[in-house]
Amino acid sequence: MDWNSFRLILAISRTGSLKGAAKTLGHDHSTIFRWLNTLEATFQVQLFERSAGTYRPTDAGERMLLAAERMEEEALALDRDITGRDARLSGNLRITCSESLAYRLLNDLLVEFRARHDGISIELLVDNRQLDLLRREADIAIRATRPAEGDLFGRRLADTAWALYASPAYLAGKPTPVAPGFAGHSFIGWDTAATAAAATWLTDMVPGAAIVYRSSSLINQMMAVKAGIGLALLPCYLGDPEADLVRVAGPEGALTRELWLITHRDLRNTARVRAFFDVVGRGLVARRDLLEGKG
Repeated sequence: MDWNSFRLILAISRTGSLKGAAKTLGHDHSTIFRWLNTLEATFQVQLFERSAGTYRPTDAGERMLLAAERMEEEALALDRDITGRDARLSGNLRITCSESLAYRLLNDLLVEFRARHDGISIELLVDNRQLDLLRREADIAIRATRPAEGDLFGRRLADTAWALYASPAYLAGKPTPVAPGFAGHSFIGWDTAATAAAATWLTDMVPGAAIVYRSSSLINQMMAVKAGIGLALLPCYLGDPEADLVRVAGPEGALTRELWLITHRDLRNTARVRAFFDVVGRGLVARRDLLEGKG
């Protein structure tokens, strides 16, 4: 057996399908299907139970999965250890943050970062999911949550405040928005599967019939407010700078979150990671009033 066999087991187990494994490993579905069949034929054992298109490990598959996870962790630990010793201000940094932070704040800060450290290239993963820093899905994350895993290192930068926004054209001739219920007003909300605190707040505070438009994108929600569809709950750093939006309520204290810059402990002394913490971290702290809805 080689490492690719274990990677195959990991990918199928984590995605639950051959299609998901193919995407993870960068191959087509037929190749993954052929590899799995070859592996099972070699050991003369079934590694996955197939039911309604979902693949679940058998006992033999679970045994191989545990071994694969141990091997992966050792490989990742070695990678972090070697990378953590890197004193060069060059190479690649994989950064992850939310769509709204990338849109409003990060590009301006990256201009300064690149001016100071032009030997470092940036790969930005704009994703509202929390990518796994332990598995090196990213090197650095900018998150609105305190790091919980013991192997992560973080720097608290500021709080992030949320408020309700509308366009002046939408508000013309309408009653003043008053909580709870905000009677007489339409709302722009999240997609029905969203679990974000802002989505929960809207569900608790606003009748379902008042949410007339939904989107999984905060940028799209902001543009819908500009178009006059209704009110939307936005981070203050996103809504306040828009000249054609007005804040009509808030900030909502229950939605305030801490903003953190996070990396793995093994990487915190890598020169390019330290440089990013210095330039981008300092730049975000300098924008604290905007992030906290005070500016």
